[in-house]
Amino acid sequence: MPRTGADRSNLLPVNPRLAGIEIIVADMAAALAFYRVLGLDIPATADAEQHVEVDLGGVRLLFDLPSTITSFDPTWTPPSGGHRVALAFDCGTPDGVDAAWVAVTAAGYTGHLQPWDAFWGQRYAVVHDPDGTTVDLYANV
Repeated sequence: MPRTGADRSNLLPVNPRLAGIEIIVADMAAALAFYRVLGLDIPATADAEQHVEVDLGGVRLLFDLPSTITSFDPTWTPPSGGHRVALAFDCGTPDGVDAAWVAVTAAGYTGHLQPWDAFWGQRYAVVHDPDGTTVDLYANV
């Protein structure tokens, strides 16, 4: 049975820290183009790579092609069903959420939930990257 957060016995002798979030993408150039619309500084030369890393200020966003994953895990298969991970971009202001939504959808990407004022106190919207990864756009109201 997994330990709960309150159970601190037998912890690792190290303190692991989240350093990266990986997204497996079908088309590197298409995926990177989407994230450039959201403001990530990714050089055009990265479009031809099998693995790309973007430093987000202490945590890296990693992009890998399926061929990269199967090169070290030949049993890997793409997940099916609903998403298990979502990325969230703070757009600064409610108007920023609307502007990000317009920029992403005008660039031809899929909008899932149009901007709205959520009951939890944020202007909130959801778009999908080219591989269907959920990307939340939000700002406190």
